[in-house]
Amino acid sequence: MPISLAEDIRSVTDLKRHTREILDHVHQSGRPMVLTVNGRADAVIIDARVYEKHLKAMNLGRLLSEAEVQVSGGQTRSARAFLKEFKNGRKL
Repeated sequence: MPISLAEDIRSVTDLKRHTREILDHVHQSGRPMVLTVNGRADAVIIDARVYEKHLKAMNLGRLLSEAEVQVSGGQTRSARAFLKEFKNGRKL
């Protein structure tokens, strides 16, 4: 979800005064909240479930990127060879 400039930017002072309200908004909207200090962006808070989802996506992207480099470099093997090695390695 895109950030709403009207709803998703608050000052740290607002966070101190309205912590529960701001956290409820983050959880309900699923959008991050940008916190400002002296009118400048300073930090971002995000719902823990949304963060976990993004973290998993980043990790998967990293793994896929490594795999693409291996494929481009010719570091591949047949599915049959992989499955045989996998089966033997796990004693299946």
